[in-house]
Amino acid sequence: MTRPAVVLIGPMGAGKTSIGRKAAKALHAPFFDTDIAIARAHGPIPKIFASQGEPHFRELEREAVREALATDGIVAVGGGAVLHPDTQADLTHHPVVLLTVDPATVAGRIRGTTRPLLQGEDALQSWQRVAEERGRLYAELADITIDTSVGHIRDIVDRVAGWVEEQWADAENAQKGTE
Repeated sequence: MTRPAVVLIGPMGAGKTSIGRKAAKALHAPFFDTDIAIARAHGPIPKIFASQGEPHFRELEREAVREALATDGIVAVGGGAVLHPDTQADLTHHPVVLLTVDPATVAGRIRGTTRPLLQGEDALQSWQRVAEERGRLYAELADITIDTSVGHIRDIVDRVAGWVEEQWADAENAQKGTE
């Protein structure tokens, strides 16, 4: 019996990696972060953007997403991964958690960032523009939305892990019903 990968989506700085890693640990499940996988295989993401451009990075990201979705754990995808139509289609077959964060909270999280889309004079303004551009798509793809702006990270992780357990139990029951 296989359980579906659960995917964490959301804007940069929402906590997909840190919450995903902790939720996977709590669930004794594998954790896959597409940005980490890309950096391991191809080098630092800012260098990929600088030397080969965003379109090339998005294709590398698509391959990492495809690999990640084949796992049965928790998957954190980069903020822009949802822009690829194939990824959008794939996510309809997986439970999806949208992690959100408000601008006041994310300001401290992105200070001094090397994220390519936040380079320039005002990282927060760039973040707000990107988050707004993707917001409707995130909401359409999500099965549940969890705000990471307030509360202790342990409480947020517990909420994510609890929801994931419910999804996996439902998937297991559905599989038993078809056997």
